Amino acid sequence: QVQLVESGGGSVQSGGSLTLSCLASGFTYSTYSMAWFRQSPGKEREGVAGIRSDGTTNYADSVKGRFTISQDNARNTLYLQMNSLKPEDTAMYYCAASPTQLRWWRLLQSSLHTYWGRGTQVTVST
Repeated sequence: QVQLVESGGGSVQSGGSLTLSCLASGFTYSTYSMAWFRQSPGKEREGVAGIRSDGTTNYADSVKGRFTISQDNARNTLYLQMNSLKPEDTAMYYCAASPTQLRWWRLLQSSLHTYWGRGTQVTVST
């Protein structure tokens, strides 16, 4: 069955960096659209960054210039490099997959992603 397993979360100080990974299995990774979402207590889940199999990406305005999404098709792994982290980046981060090659402007729509990981916590302190 499809599995998405996130790792790499942790606690860092403001201005620090983290790299999240999402190991995918149970499907042909290279044909899916992938994305990272996040959710903090009391807030709605929001799309952070998404990527198509052709490498087209889309980012939330709040992370542009600081976060980079990438993937290694040979390793079935999705990454999120997060730099210049801010306290407002504190959240549970989830990896998600869609079997459809989404248009780039739809990559951050959570309802269009079928499979989800359990999340990895990122905490940024001042």
